Amino acid sequence: MSAKEISTKDNLQILHEDNHIIVINKRVGDIVQGDKTGDKPLSHVVKEYIKEKYNKPGDVFLGVVHRLDRPTTGIVVFAKTSKALTRLNETFKNRETQKTYWAVVKNCPPKEKDTLVHFLKRNTKNNTSKAHSKEVPESKKASLSYQVIKKLDNYYVLEIDLHTGRHHQIRAQLQAIGCPIKGDLKYGFDRSNPDGGIHLHARKLVITHPVSKEIFTFIANPPKDVIWNSI
Repeated sequence: MSAKEISTKDNLQILHEDNHIIVINKRVGDIVQGDKTGDKPLSHVVKEYIKEKYNKPGDVFLGVVHRLDRPTTGIVVFAKTSKALTRLNETFKNRETQKTYWAVVKNCPPKEKDTLVHFLKRNTKNNTSKAHSKEVPESKKASLSYQVIKKLDNYYVLEIDLHTGRHHQIRAQLQAIGCPIKGDLKYGFDRSNPDGGIHLHARKLVITHPVSKEIFTFIANPPKDVIWNSI
């Protein structure tokens, strides 16, 4: 699937929609599912879109399959039917997906391409994860591969393939090799981005459709800004 997007009144960027799934290119600041902030989540916006488009009476079913951090942009899949939700949950749980991200970092990584393996321990009090080189109590193994795909004047663009799906995994692992993501104050970058986001984008997702069993490849364009535009 290309990154052709459909704009709605809520600036919802829809990459794909059928009877069972809807795929969104999430913006900076959107929360995928409601939390303690009380801010309107993306899931609610999508429900409103479906209700209005199809003139549906009553409640609209929408299942949250996976999440992206609030400051992160890119591909999010929602299930429009309970059958799709059950099957997609299994797909993501069993890691039967391919997730590719783009990240912009200021420091050059130690290698042009590499596989990183750490043990992440989550701190629920400040909502962070710390990457350790060796296993520590209550840690979970985290693995990803990266390669430098572009060198800009002051930054490096990395393409990252996730092998596991841990809390703040990319952010914590890149910090551990001295390459915090642009704008990510929580993980060691020196200043924030004006929009409060970070330069981490869920660029590509490959999944098996939960009903048709067709292999779908979704690609999402990053937000429009000076850095992303130069890639």
